[in-house]
Amino acid sequence: MSRPDGRLPDQLRPISFIPNVAPHATGSVLVSFGDTRVICTATIEDDVPRWMRAQKVEGGWLTAEYSMLPYSTLERKPRDISRGKIDGRSSEIQRLIGRSLRAVVDLKKVGQRTIWIDCDVLQADGGTRTAAITGGCVAMAIAFNKLMNEGKLKDFPIRKLVAAVSAGIHEGAPVLDLNYVEDKGATVDFNVVMTETLEFVEVQGSGEEAVFTGDQMSAMLDLCRKGVNEIVSLQKAAILTADKAAPADLSSLMAAFKR
Repeated sequence: MSRPDGRLPDQLRPISFIPNVAPHATGSVLVSFGDTRVICTATIEDDVPRWMRAQKVEGGWLTAEYSMLPYSTLERKPRDISRGKIDGRSSEIQRLIGRSLRAVVDLKKVGQRTIWIDCDVLQADGGTRTAAITGGCVAMAIAFNKLMNEGKLKDFPIRKLVAAVSAGIHEGAPVLDLNYVEDKGATVDFNVVMTETLEFVEVQGSGEEAVFTGDQMSAMLDLCRKGVNEIVSLQKAAILTADKAAPADLSSLMAAFKR
């Protein structure tokens, strides 16, 4: 089958990570899945939520916030603050990001700290939640490496890396990593979160006014396993080079948008 951008059914979009894009965050990265681009940051505070202190819960906490900037879509998206509350989609996605990252972190090793993962979508072309989880993991690892280098952590808290990717049924065939055109026309849409050892963290899947068979579901999950395996290799390379990389300058960010 021919996909709108010419990719093979099991082919990811070009994926890249530009670290250190937000110098005031403990860790940061600009992640790109094709034309979807998300700035992910990890900010670590030496405090925990009040409920943890009240219940005397050991260790730290990790939480996430997600937003699509007004200019990230073809039509301007109003900021949540203009409506007085976060929209349901953003709330659901940021809970998903938090769950996905907490699944692979030993919070007791974090100590009495809170890790804030902020994911801001600069440009949306499908798969913003999967890009946010994938980039959020990289930003978190960069932040923990920084604390390890500063002697503030004794043990690395991340048990395994985690990544996410989408799959779906488009024009009757299973495809990996849907862009906006495919996502809009898909009859089935899956978002899959997995660890680097290909264990499932979360699977979100539904038919869009359609049904799907067990064989189709198996095919989509197989595509996601292949995709996550490739993504994790890119994550590891980005994390290993981040502490040696200078803060990202404007030229490197502009280059990311010209690809």
